Amino acid sequence: MKSKHFVSIATTPLEDVLEIFDTTERQKRTLATDGLLGPIAYGKTLGMLFEKPSLRTRVSFEVAMTQLGGRSIFLGQNEVQLGGREAMCDFGRVLSRYVDIIMARVFKHHHVEELAANSRVPVINGLSDYSHPCQALADLWTVKERYGKWEGLKMTFVGDGNNVARSLGFLCARLGMKFALAGPSGYGFDDAYLKTLDTCVDNSNFSLEVGSDPKKLLKGADVVYTDVWASMGQEAEKEARKKVFLPYQVNNALLKSAKPGALVLHCLPAHRGEEIADAVMDGPQAGMYDQAENRLHTERALITLLLKK
Repeated sequence: MKSKHFVSIATTPLEDVLEIFDTTERQKRTLATDGLLGPIAYGKTLGMLFEKPSLRTRVSFEVAMTQLGGRSIFLGQNEVQLGGREAMCDFGRVLSRYVDIIMARVFKHHHVEELAANSRVPVINGLSDYSHPCQALADLWTVKERYGKWEGLKMTFVGDGNNVARSLGFLCARLGMKFALAGPSGYGFDDAYLKTLDTCVDNSNFSLEVGSDPKKLLKGADVVYTDVWASMGQEAEKEARKKVFLPYQVNNALLKSAKPGALVLHCLPAHRGEEIADAVMDGPQAGMYDQAENRLHTERALITLLLKK
């Protein structure tokens, strides 16, 4: 793996992405047959920084590090106080002398960028307001397990152009999967994102559609993806967003616009009855639980490769 850090899909070359997926497949197969991987991270420590709470991020990273023979340390907001208690450059320079690899789940994307710039050891973006690259890895691996490929497939994200949608767009551009964003006017991708997306296109099969008509943009979709209408940090907008996004609920009626049997994904936690209906969450097309499990497998592969550097 060429990259020292994993901060955004936009700064991760295609060959690194493919190596992560190759390692994911190999380790998942080894665990299924042998039940263990060996002490790949023996004597190593993962420092986990959390400004935002998360079930999947914390458990998947801790279990991944344990399966590799290492250990992890949880640092919550009270201990960290990123950018407040001390300068980020000092925080990064000190923490990276204690641990062998860092995962940071933060509000502001520039905090994880600054942490990486001042760290002696690899830094993984566990989530920021701009990017959620670990989620995108798990999502596209789930697609590969279902369909056996990425090229020529279409993913439609029903919602706003949030951090998850941005990372999915970057990764689809790398892998040659068509991507569509269906959401209310004013909630799509900005020009700065679109310019960055252009630099990520590694495969001519990629295309981008953006619009406000979910039925139109779901046409031909192999994968239907949704997320909460108001993310952490947007609580003040919650009620207003509910009204605007109500026509974008992923329910069985809306799913009829996609390909029959289209895979339905959600990064979780889901607000049942809002962005997604119970009948879809519990239905035969639901893939979000495989998707959640694959957070563990792709993150374990990522840690393995970054610790080799």
